[in-house]
Amino acid sequence: MAAVDTVKPTDGNNIRTLKLSGHVGFDSLPDQLVSKSVQNGFIFNILCIGETGLGKSTLMDSLFNTSFESTQASHNLPTVKLKAHTYELQESNVRLKLTIVDTVGYGDQINKEDSFKAVVDYIDAQFEAYLQEELKIKRSLATYHDTRTHVCLYFICPTGHGLKSIDLVCMKKLDSKVNIIPIIAKADTISKSELQKFKAKIMSELSNNGVQIYQFPTDDDSVSEMNASMNSHTPFAVVGSTDFVRVGNKMMRSRQYPWGTVQVENESHCDFVKLREMLIRTNMEDMREKTHCKHYELYRKKRLEQMGFSDVDSDNKPVSFQQTFEQKRSNHLLELQQKEDEMRQMFVVRVREKEGELKESEKELHAKFDKLKKDHTEEKKKLEDSRKKLEEELLEFNRRKQQIAQQMTAGSHHTLTLGKTKKK
Repeated sequence: MAAVDTVKPTDGNNIRTLKLSGHVGFDSLPDQLVSKSVQNGFIFNILCIGETGLGKSTLMDSLFNTSFESTQASHNLPTVKLKAHTYELQESNVRLKLTIVDTVGYGDQINKEDSFKAVVDYIDAQFEAYLQEELKIKRSLATYHDTRTHVCLYFICPTGHGLKSIDLVCMKKLDSKVNIIPIIAKADTISKSELQKFKAKIMSELSNNGVQIYQFPTDDDSVSEMNASMNSHTPFAVVGSTDFVRVGNKMMRSRQYPWGTVQVENESHCDFVKLREMLIRTNMEDMREKTHCKHYELYRKKRLEQMGFSDVDSDNKPVSFQQTFEQKRSNHLLELQQKEDEMRQMFVVRVREKEGELKESEKELHAKFDKLKKDHTEEKKKLEDSRKKLEEELLEFNRRKQQIAQQMTAGSHHTLTLGKTKKK
């Protein structure tokens, strides 16, 4: 690397332009970044929301030209469940860790009021997991599997009559948490004229209800024209298929009908190619960046505010994280001291109440004991009187017994004497 002229720093706003004496080489920084990114690989997470049977799994297979593991869901699940599957994909020398999240049972319940709750909870849970990893003392964000949702493909049922209430409510709840791309599923069931009216009606309803969907960025000159054109094509009307049909000399993903063949990758048949171009080839990194810089930052801001952290104090002066922590710690200790004092006072009051209850119980026991003692004394006296009376009656009985015995003995002797006298 060539040497650089050295200059002394200047004060004030005067900026001196340095003249390089030769090639330095920091123009290779983009190449270094690309090399590092390719080495680390990429992560992309897709959330598919839509009613059962709209072809979510089939579209994922078509988008990434592979066959993901998927099982057909039933229509009688009591609640909405989210199932995430992660796959390791590789194209040329680029590795992609792809996570596809499916909303199993979405829209199948009779009461659809809380159908969106499970989706919101899942997205918040992934934000919370990343935030907790970020707040650790020993962080490992370089190796952390980022599960934050980068894009939500919202599948709209091809009714031709506009959006359902559940669609509007769900998208309104999610537009501040994830990048939403509305998709008209199974678009081959609607004619082209009806499809254009259906698209216009969907966009009108989204606008009237204040739902913010993802807009492809137009600030990059290399893709601004294409993205601006694609923004006018949303929602994308797509068709997916796992079957291949020979068209000319090529095998193409198609759907075979008695009246003809719908080619998935034919732009005159559906918007599948446009969606794949915008989602994977052109704007994947922008969705990842918006997820981190917009949606996650909003969640992080709310969570830190809930924890009591702020960038400014009550006087609108900057305050450091350490100051906020020390203030929170002192407030926490003060609250603990107050709770301890309250508990101590409550303990004293409870002890006094218990002592009063014990004294009352003691008085009652003494009263019962005195009553029992009195009753015992009276009963004892009665028994003593009865014993004395029985003894007297026994003595009288014995006395009278002896008296009768004496009388009987005397009478017997007199009878014997009379008999002898008559004999003589």
